[in-house]
Amino acid sequence: MNAGNLEENDALEILDALIIGGGPIGLACGIALQNKSLNYRILEKGCLVNSLYHYPANMTFFSTSEKLEIGGVPFISVNPKATRPEALEYYRRVAISLQLKIQVYEEVLEAHRENHVFKVTSSKKIYFTRCLVLATGFFDIPNLLDIPGEDLPKVLHYFQDAHPYYGQKVLVVGAANSAVDVALETWRKGADVTMVIKQPGFGDNVKYWAKPDIENRIKEGSIKAYFESSLVEIQSDSVIIQSPIGRVSIPNDFVFAMTGYLPNFSFLKKLGIHSQEDEAHTPIYNSDTMETNQENIYLAGVICGGLNTRKWFIENSRVHAEIIAEDIYRKIRAK
Repeated sequence: MNAGNLEENDALEILDALIIGGGPIGLACGIALQNKSLNYRILEKGCLVNSLYHYPANMTFFSTSEKLEIGGVPFISVNPKATRPEALEYYRRVAISLQLKIQVYEEVLEAHRENHVFKVTSSKKIYFTRCLVLATGFFDIPNLLDIPGEDLPKVLHYFQDAHPYYGQKVLVVGAANSAVDVALETWRKGADVTMVIKQPGFGDNVKYWAKPDIENRIKEGSIKAYFESSLVEIQSDSVIIQSPIGRVSIPNDFVFAMTGYLPNFSFLKKLGIHSQEDEAHTPIYNSDTMETNQENIYLAGVICGGLNTRKWFIENSRVHAEIIAEDIYRKIRAK
């Protein structure tokens, strides 16, 4: 079927915009398009705000609740810093109350131009749309260590709950917020925790209330840490660490490789979206419209930073939604 035969199936109506990604910024884009009476859909391959759902169960956001708001809907939390359960409740209520057109558990498999529109094939349907908005974030593809044993079942790149690791020897790789959270939570639930950290210490990006906590636990010996070190091999019942004093082998039950995540560069490449020649492989887009080098394809949220996943957050990328909706509205109105 092509774009000229859409009348054969009402499921293949031409949308004004199709948003790939149902996280907070994808929802914000849907709200902005809806406010301009544009016809849109949001496709999310997992559950609503899937990335947030897979955050640690007891995670506290660095941002205050009002900075996580979208669509002008107030976000009221018990404490100044919102928690993961509060965020899930908030974004679910936003989706329900504003009746956002979102399809969950529907993964986009392919997208390409067909005549003057895009043909998007999902795991359930085929869509035609005038514009594409990519709000896919970066949480779906772990940044692998590329070492022997990384494919063992005991190696994990995501963490939700500390209870299963009671009495276990846990190794945490990394020094960012996710690694600190895993180390502290598993230790508090009775795990024997060791950290492997490339740097000589923890950076300023670690949450201000967590940094002294982890430093004190290491100082007192409750949590062991190998600084200026790297994990070089994972075995079924042990791990090998390259440290300043040489290679060290320690017993191990679970490894949490909290080494970050990657945007889906392969999908961007298939769409013909170019990247800058920098270390972050930053996608090319017009900051005035958020449109990429490919006409009518827009980027929103953290994906705009490429590998620099700390550049864009919910609080500073919410504005992308309004910018994109305004440009799409301008184009539709000009026709």
